[in-house]
Amino acid sequence: MSDYVPIAEDGAVLLDGEHDNYGGFIIEPSSLPPHPSVFRGSLRSSISQWKSELKKGIWLKLPIENAELVPIAVKEGFVYHHAEQEYLMLTLWIHESVCTLPANASHQVGIGALVLNIENELLVVQENTGRTKGSGTWKMPTGVVLQGEDIKDAAIREVKEETGVDTEFIEVFGVRYVLLLYICYF
Repeated sequence: MSDYVPIAEDGAVLLDGEHDNYGGFIIEPSSLPPHPSVFRGSLRSSISQWKSELKKGIWLKLPIENAELVPIAVKEGFVYHHAEQEYLMLTLWIHESVCTLPANASHQVGIGALVLNIENELLVVQENTGRTKGSGTWKMPTGVVLQGEDIKDAAIREVKEETGVDTEFIEVFGVRYVLLLYICYF
C-alpha cells in the first residue's frame, strides 16, 4: 500500500490495495473507511474504476471489527468466500468471462505414519479415544494435518504426540481419498 490516496471522478476516495497476478485486485483492509456510508461510496466508485481497468476478481478481506460493512458489500454484488476467526473474505467477479476465482478449501487432510525401527519392527498404537478405544485394535499412528502445516511435519508431530517416539520423515508412500457419508434414519 502506498501513501498516495486515489480519488475517483465523483470525489470518493478509492479503496487502496494491490493488483494480483491474475488480473484482479486485493483490497487492503487498512484502507477501509471506518464509516459505512463512506465505505459505500468508496466501494461503488472503486468498482466502477476496476471495471474500467478491466479487472476480473476483487478480494475484500474484512476484519471482524468491520463486520457492519458486510451488508453493504453484499448489496454491491460481493459474495462470501470464507471466514476465519479474525476476518471475513468476500469476492466480486466483475469480468464478462466465467468466474475463475478459486473456491475456498473445504477438505481435511489426515496422515497415517508407517514407522519402522532398525530391526524392521512396526510401531503401532491403540486409541485412547475414538471408535476403536478399548477394542484391542492395533493401528498406525494417525492424525490430522493442521492448517498451514506441511504433511511431513504433521506425520512427525502425530507420531511424537501418540507414542513419544522421535522419527525422521523419509517419503510419502501412498495417497488415499476417503468420502465419509453420514446417513441418518428417522
